[in-house]
Amino acid sequence: MKSDSLIIIPTYNEKENISNIIHVVTNMPEHQFDVLVIDDNSPDGTAAIVEGIIAEMPGRVHLVKRAGKLGLGTAYIAGFKWALEHDYQYIIEMDADFSHRPEDLIPLQRACAEEGADVAVGSRYVNGVNVVNWPMGRVLMSYFASKYVRIVTGMKVHDTTAGFVCYRREVLEAMDLDMVEFKGYAFQIEMKFTAYCMGFNVKEVSIIFVNRVLGTSKMSGGIFSEALFGVVKLKWSSWFNKKKFTRRVK
Repeated sequence: MKSDSLIIIPTYNEKENISNIIHVVTNMPEHQFDVLVIDDNSPDGTAAIVEGIIAEMPGRVHLVKRAGKLGLGTAYIAGFKWALEHDYQYIIEMDADFSHRPEDLIPLQRACAEEGADVAVGSRYVNGVNVVNWPMGRVLMSYFASKYVRIVTGMKVHDTTAGFVCYRREVLEAMDLDMVEFKGYAFQIEMKFTAYCMGFNVKEVSIIFVNRVLGTSKMSGGIFSEALFGVVKLKWSSWFNKKKFTRRVK
């Protein structure tokens, strides 16, 4: 039976993790989640692994294959459009590498389904710093980047760069997804800021973030630079590009 909740997992070279993460999240006892993998032509065979799982669980697991590495933001936009076309009510962003703990899916989805949130952010920083096995330099860079974004944008969100997020479908329908500008981690800030400017209820749910054990991180200094400098552009756009931050009417 089709779920009301879809987890979107972008992948590039995640063969060590993809089978395990799909099997864990599709077997959560508290709630049924379907999975959509957006694979950017991983040379390690990630897509082939997903295709094998689809044969085991038709209707529960789905795959979109893209021609190459087109950026995290465009992967999620493709996933959002797919989710809306297939009538999912709750759409969740999640990494493949278990840095986002599957057990945290339940309170994240519940925040939107039962507690009145339009956007639920899996937050590392709403209750202190809940990060495991990250180097201190990376923790500080991420923490203060979120502080900086909060100051510039005025958003009351502690973890503005978080990538573990649940959206009610109404939020994504209200946005012009083709107007989303950023492709890297600034995409995460842009989505939250757009929802905030549109007046949606953005709620943080405390999670524990665990550094990946298998595979290679896609994080880089350039990604954080895009986020830091892109924030000023976003704030400027909110003043002068009202169309982007106005809810669309279905």
